[in-house]
Amino acid sequence: MSSRFLAVALSTSLYLGALAHGADAPLQKTLVTCGTCHGINGRSVSPTFPNLAAQQAPYIELQLKAFKEQTRADPDAQAYMWGMASQLSDGMISQLADYFSKQPPAPGKLEKPALIAQGKRLFEEGVAAQGIPPCASCHGAHAEGMATFPRLAGQHSPYLLKQLLVIQSVLRTAPVMHGVVKNLTKDQMQAVVTYLESL
Repeated sequence: MSSRFLAVALSTSLYLGALAHGADAPLQKTLVTCGTCHGINGRSVSPTFPNLAAQQAPYIELQLKAFKEQTRADPDAQAYMWGMASQLSDGMISQLADYFSKQPPAPGKLEKPALIAQGKRLFEEGVAAQGIPPCASCHGAHAEGMATFPRLAGQHSPYLLKQLLVIQSVLRTAPVMHGVVKNLTKDQMQAVVTYLESL
């Protein structure tokens, strides 16, 4: 089955789902576009694109505005989201954030139990010797996110790893996170993201 056919089928399913949930016509149309990459109701099937389902609404709004204003300038933002967000009004951004925040989250993937356990320790305790605070202090005890700090639970581990690396290399501006991740090794990052994908 071709990827083009799958994208059309996915968009159609999302459109019908939006109709069933009473979304207005402009929102329905925008959700179809979002669904092509981010999946039905914000549950992405590709690790290239993040899950948006159950994400914190303030975080979604903040990121969409950063894409629209071209202030989030990491390579994927430029390639995918600058153009997509350029036509969104502030009202539509708020509607999208509200819609996706209310969708059921993606299920976690329970693979590599030893790595998950290592990542859980890093997430909950940080690494004092490296000056790394617990991730849970901003992202919540269960990685559910808090306001503009994103939900990380159930997120694709390849996506999360890529974001940590672009933040560490300062390709993505995230002042709070720069200080947190600057001393993390790639192995430590992999452990944390494997744990987060399991939630």
